[in-house]
Amino acid sequence: MPQTVLLAEDDRAIRHALERALTLEGYRVTAVADGVEALAQAHRTPPDILVLDVMMPGIDGLQVCRVLRAEGDRTPILMLTALVETADRIAGLDAGADDYVVKPFDVEEVFARLRALLRRTGTAERPPRGVAPLGVPASPVPREPAVPERQLAAAGLRMDLQARRVWRGTRELELTRTEFELLELLVRNAGIVLDHSTIYDRIWGYDFGPGSKNLAVYVGYLRRKLDEPGASQLIHTVRGVGYVLRED
Repeated sequence: MPQTVLLAEDDRAIRHALERALTLEGYRVTAVADGVEALAQAHRTPPDILVLDVMMPGIDGLQVCRVLRAEGDRTPILMLTALVETADRIAGLDAGADDYVVKPFDVEEVFARLRALLRRTGTAERPPRGVAPLGVPASPVPREPAVPERQLAAAGLRMDLQARRVWRGTRELELTRTEFELLELLVRNAGIVLDHSTIYDRIWGYDFGPGSKNLAVYVGYLRRKLDEPGASQLIHTVRGVGYVLRED
């Protein structure tokens, strides 16, 4: 069965164009014009993934996201936004979104981000029609064991992988799904510098290129939750290369 997409976009031209493109790509699409309709449709027929415009009249995309997350709905959400400031993107992530695309966007980027989100949530058993599976490039990151560990610890952090809980010392951190996966990757490879392309491949399943600020936004937001006054910074930038987790 094709994956189902709930698309909420108030701009008629964008909505129709994206609905047509997604349908041709092999998705089953339900397109609505505002947040009220999006919530009603999500409650009536839960989709595999949601694509929400941030700025819609009445209930906007952020409010839709907050409502669904408050209800315990963990369906992956991709936000469409014309807002380019880092603070605006962080607001979307804080509302519970999993990823975002900035307008104007290339539809191929939307497809790539949808495939990555569906893979991460286990709902992409096969690629949509006409899409070849992405190859897995060579990576310096060690393979994970066949039987996953229950606990990970490094640099004063402790992670319960099954419960998806994280502590720095005695303080528990509230992380989104993407933040948790990014931190897990860094903790598993504490002391190892991970380059941008490796992180993109492992977290998103796709390298969005040197112009993308997606990773930097997530790292910045993760730092805000990790850092403590008077304590050492844990995630370090290796300029021009990537990031490393270590306690100085």
